[in-house]
Amino acid sequence: MDWERLAQELTIATPSKIILLVIDGLGDLPIEGRTPLEKAKTPNLDRLTRRGVCGLTDPVSPGITPGSGPAHLALFGYDPLRYQLGRGILEALGSGVEVGKEDLVARGNYATLKDGLIIDRRAGRIPTEENEKLCRRINSGLKPREGVGISLYPGKEHRFVAKFSGPGLSDALTDADPQKDHKPPAPTRPLSPDAARSAEIVNRFMDEVASLLSDRANANAVLLRGFSKFPALPTMADLYKLRPAAVANYPMYRGLARLLGMKVLETGPETNDLFSALESGYGGHNFFYIHYKKTDAAGEDGNFEAKVRAIEELDAFLPRLEALRPDVLAITADHSTPCLLRSHSWHPNPFLIASPTAFADDVAEFSERACGRGHLGRFPALQAMPLLLAHAGKMTKYGA
Repeated sequence: MDWERLAQELTIATPSKIILLVIDGLGDLPIEGRTPLEKAKTPNLDRLTRRGVCGLTDPVSPGITPGSGPAHLALFGYDPLRYQLGRGILEALGSGVEVGKEDLVARGNYATLKDGLIIDRRAGRIPTEENEKLCRRINSGLKPREGVGISLYPGKEHRFVAKFSGPGLSDALTDADPQKDHKPPAPTRPLSPDAARSAEIVNRFMDEVASLLSDRANANAVLLRGFSKFPALPTMADLYKLRPAAVANYPMYRGLARLLGMKVLETGPETNDLFSALESGYGGHNFFYIHYKKTDAAGEDGNFEAKVRAIEELDAFLPRLEALRPDVLAITADHSTPCLLRSHSWHPNPFLIASPTAFADDVAEFSERACGRGHLGRFPALQAMPLLLAHAGKMTKYGA
């Protein structure tokens, strides 16, 4: 199906409003018989479920473990196999980093290196203030090489953005990240002959940083992934005739929203801040993407109880969404992050649409197993956006 062509042909501008709440990494696997979502007390989620229609989504395809970028693209109706975005450009734009046509950017982590092994890929989640000091130290210690300037921009905790500025740089590079603790550093490799010079520049940079930070016991190395340059995508306004807005407090998700033409509403770091920003900006837009991160962080830490608490915390805020009376309220995840795996996985995600036009099924609770019995069945996440638009009355008839 050529969804982009259909979207431009069939969508119409209306004042109806859509809210899409993405609970990052929500899906999980049972531990002692229950998933965190099944164990959590979620009276508001369950009440919404009883008046909506449910199903399960596959972000890319069954068995494929997605990154956050492709998983979100699919939810917004962009084919993740056609649009392959590097994590770096999303992180950079979300952090307010200006990216030019000749720039190469990557998402970075401070990490801890000991006895030739990366023993902690997140350097103990160092405080943001320490991250800022390290970025200043590195920026002042590096010197341009081969006409390429390098700058680091601090993010939250251990994260930063690295920008390489100069002619002829390529993003056809493997991640410079072993992906797991207790493995040796993994230098980047070129994926095409014209990326060989870029790989050399990146690897030399990483060696220089390790030398600059060699006096430290932790946060003494850096890892880079998601090498990317500035892509070209149609905006959601172009495709769907929407006035979209995003509420997210992590750079990558703000960056993706900006790439798709969403207005990124200013918000603080707390869950309450997300909902306050939504309420403040509700009058000026008709599509709202809200991103909630704490569930994913708990899953990556393998902390089952923390994930339960994160779900319960979010549930308490849902009446504020309902009070806005959106025409369509959809709740789902971008991907699963099971505590057992401590990483993203291929498992499907629970999905809910509450709308006056939703044919309510018999599902009485919002969970992985329960949503699997819903009327929507199991479907590709790429089909979520057509459903949201249709329930909002934003799609005309196809054909005569």
